[in-house]
Amino acid sequence: METRGRMKIRTGTVISDKISKTIVIRVDRTTKHAKYKRVVKKSSKVMVHDEKNEAKIGDKVRVRETRPLSKNKKWKLIEVIK
Repeated sequence: METRGRMKIRTGTVISDKISKTIVIRVDRTTKHAKYKRVVKKSSKVMVHDEKNEAKIGDKVRVRETRPLSKNKKWKLIEVIK
């Protein structure tokens, strides 16, 4: 795996695998609310390139940032955790 600079690595859960060679994952993160100082759970959806169509709905996966592959795909699948 060649790297140019620092690539971001994220872990998420697959929520869709209907597109060919593409999966959609949900990445969860926790932040502190600015006013109320409570821990808030936030999530974002990310489209990921899955060359071999190996990830299925519900799998936990690790992805890394890459060059733009299409309008919305800027991440590649590294591995399926479980």
